[in-house]
Amino acid sequence: MATQSEMLVIDADAHVVESARTWDFLDADEERHRPALYASPQRPQQEFWFIDGKARGTKLPTLAEKQLEEMSRRSGYNVVTAVAAREMDDVQLRLNHMDELGVDVQVLHNTLWITNVAERPDTEAALCRCWNRWMADVHRQGQGRLRWSCVLPTLTISESLVQMRDAKEHGAVAVCLRAHEANRHLVDPYFYPIYEEAQNLDLAVVVHVSNADALLAERLKSQYDLGSSFSPLRVPTVTSCHEYIMSEVPSLFPRLRWGFIEVSAQWAPWLIKEARRRARKLSRDVPWDIFPEYRIYAACETDDDLPFILKYAGEDNIVIGTDYGHSDISSETDAIGVFRAADYGISEEAKRKILCDNPRRLYAL
Repeated sequence: MATQSEMLVIDADAHVVESARTWDFLDADEERHRPALYASPQRPQQEFWFIDGKARGTKLPTLAEKQLEEMSRRSGYNVVTAVAAREMDDVQLRLNHMDELGVDVQVLHNTLWITNVAERPDTEAALCRCWNRWMADVHRQGQGRLRWSCVLPTLTISESLVQMRDAKEHGAVAVCLRAHEANRHLVDPYFYPIYEEAQNLDLAVVVHVSNADALLAERLKSQYDLGSSFSPLRVPTVTSCHEYIMSEVPSLFPRLRWGFIEVSAQWAPWLIKEARRRARKLSRDVPWDIFPEYRIYAACETDDDLPFILKYAGEDNIVIGTDYGHSDISSETDAIGVFRAADYGISEEAKRKILCDNPRRLYAL
């Protein structure tokens, strides 16, 4: 591990893709909760995880590298990863690929928990416990280079606290929450025990692009939204940051760090300007340097307008991720290399902060 003065390149948004093997970490008496794969007769190539009698998140297609190479050629963004690396069947293969990409540490996020996974508290608790154990095992094999954000059974706060403590002991650096958890906003006092414990454990709260309010997500879907992710998932993630800024949460938990991940960072200037203007008109006490003062970090993408973003957010609160393992609108497997080579009109020191210092601080690495 690099010393404090050395360059430690951190991918702030990498993924693992759940497979049937993920659920082998269930306790024997919880096998009844094991997700099963279901394919629609209309679209047999598309599989869903079947949990508690309902189709939940999609199982990402097991695309071969040749297929991903063709997708990369068409889109202009590299999305090539090996199946065994993204599904963590071969951790050493993943580490070798990180070496090729110039990445020292990846922070791993889930794939399934982007939307609602379970409605029964016992099912949710069992699946979260299982997934977190899987990541603990990956971290054990990862030579200190694979850190992760734990998933929480938010239907049961007491169980969430237990799982947070165990996750911290096994390499977790954050807790992953959705922009809406069922019918609750993240600033709801219901979540305050989680925030207090995260602050005590020095875990960040990461709001990865997501929305667990199924009714809201359905209402926001549009036939013109490629992949149905912009309105149902991306917009709520950004608005949850605005709610955090305007709420009492920053003052109640003054050491808690927040990351808003996989929605680019292009929204940051607009949101900061809106918050400042609203605070003035409402005579609210909101600091001018909102991101640094409220410990907010946003993950940029390689085609973001970084000088504009840094003008508002500052140099100390932007990180970068690859979305490793996915092949969607946000994915760029070699984003770190592209970022390092690009001329954005920002200083090399600002680049170092985005690649190393800022994610190191966000995740307390």
